[in-house]
Amino acid sequence: MAALDWSKCPVVESIPGKVGGAWVFKNTRTPVAIVFENLEDGMTIDEVMEQFPVTRAQVTAVLEFAARSLDAPVPGR
Repeated sequence: MAALDWSKCPVVESIPGKVGGAWVFKNTRTPVAIVFENLEDGMTIDEVMEQFPVTRAQVTAVLEFAARSLDAPVPGR
């Protein structure tokens, strides 16, 4: 499976030198990966929002972006 092109997701950014260049929620140091890791571990979106400085709109945008990316055509197929 190809990696997601997070540059097309409007609520995230990657800045060299900021959190090692990881994709983070805009204007934060909160990595996008925390959403997926914590949901996978059984947290709810509300619990993620309580633990990290992210909004429901940001979390929803990231989840929707990832879901839409799964529907994208795969080159060569």
